[in-house]
Amino acid sequence: MQKRIGLYWFTNDLRLTDNPLLHKASKEVDQLICLYTRPQLTCFLQKYSCQERWGAARTLFLNQSLRNLSESLDDVGQQLTVVDEPTIGTLSDLVTKHEVSDLYCNQFAGFDEQSVIEQLGRNFSDLIIHQNSSNHLYSEEQLPFALNGLPNTFTKFRKLVEGISLRELVEVPRLPPPIKSVGRGVQIPAEKQMQSVEFLGGEVFGMDHCLRYFSTKRASEYKLTRNGLDGPSYSTKFSPWLAHGCISPRQVLEVLRDYEQKNGANESTYWIFFELLWREFFYWYARRWGKNLFLYSGIKTCSKPAAKGTSVSTAFSNWIEGKTDFPIVNACMNQLRKTGFMSNRGRQLVASCLIHELGIDWRCGAAYFETQLIDYDVGSNWGNWQYLAGVGADTQPARQFNLGKQTEIYDPKREFIMQWAGVGSEKGRLQ
Repeated sequence: MQKRIGLYWFTNDLRLTDNPLLHKASKEVDQLICLYTRPQLTCFLQKYSCQERWGAARTLFLNQSLRNLSESLDDVGQQLTVVDEPTIGTLSDLVTKHEVSDLYCNQFAGFDEQSVIEQLGRNFSDLIIHQNSSNHLYSEEQLPFALNGLPNTFTKFRKLVEGISLRELVEVPRLPPPIKSVGRGVQIPAEKQMQSVEFLGGEVFGMDHCLRYFSTKRASEYKLTRNGLDGPSYSTKFSPWLAHGCISPRQVLEVLRDYEQKNGANESTYWIFFELLWREFFYWYARRWGKNLFLYSGIKTCSKPAAKGTSVSTAFSNWIEGKTDFPIVNACMNQLRKTGFMSNRGRQLVASCLIHELGIDWRCGAAYFETQLIDYDVGSNWGNWQYLAGVGADTQPARQFNLGKQTEIYDPKREFIMQWAGVGSEKGRLQ
């Protein structure tokens, strides 16, 4: 009987624990190729972000996560091949050379990634493609609506799904042996740690962070502190590891439920689940809307007037470099540029500034975030930018913040502004 050769394409699922798809592969194939293809800066992304390379912090976190995954695979007798070439060519070559029978990968929210899978299916009619949404709470079969019937607001979505039973956690599988002739591809560089010392990429560090967070009482105060701008304790900070799939939302909920058993549940502990549901909503939102996630008019049927600014404007460069008239925006942008991270409140403020104060195409901001954020997630990033621009999952035409008032509420002593050198004019003060 001919051997079944499997190819597992890692993307934003960089872990062995609680990985149902990897567990499935371990039971179905005789040999397994474990592959990661580095993301490429597309022409679309370069045009709107005005960037020619990924941000340093984003690259560092990814490299740390890949090293951790590679070490974990080594421990179970497997090996990770990392390739810095276009994905479709790499996958096609491996399928052909090694007579791959089964391909395993995420059910992607990203339009480009899913297009690769569709092209492979057309080119290799005998290739069996296995996909699922193992980096999310629910499967498509569990949803109480068809994907094209996704509720148009988060509140409606939440009320329909929050009572759905969750799958059981999955242990680290016993993986079939690798194909030795594949090699290890490009070397994962060892880079020096940056200013963002609280974020170390990888499954081990992600779970360690999760356990440390729930070993304190912060979860019981989360709703009161979650709008903070800086510091180690105002929010959970799970998002970088969730975005790369170093930990799963199912693992986070398991630890959360254990915490509630020991310390009691309250509105704050529920709000952690509530935030995970926002992430879940934007995953299905991206799956539902596909290309529309990247249109200027978003998911709205009516056309939206063109923005006054463009990605090549001086105003956009000043926004990126933290040189606007608004100190709070400048501080947030300086923080992002140096650490690859920004608070949720900060993201709303800088987006409001770019869209409403500067009149720039919202896609420029979304694209720049994609190049920089260590917790970049296609659905959450582009969906939230659409939400604030008034072309997404919201009944309001747009959401504009009074930046002076927001400064008085969230940084009244200007401590955050001073820490991140957010100089600016009086426009950033309370009007």
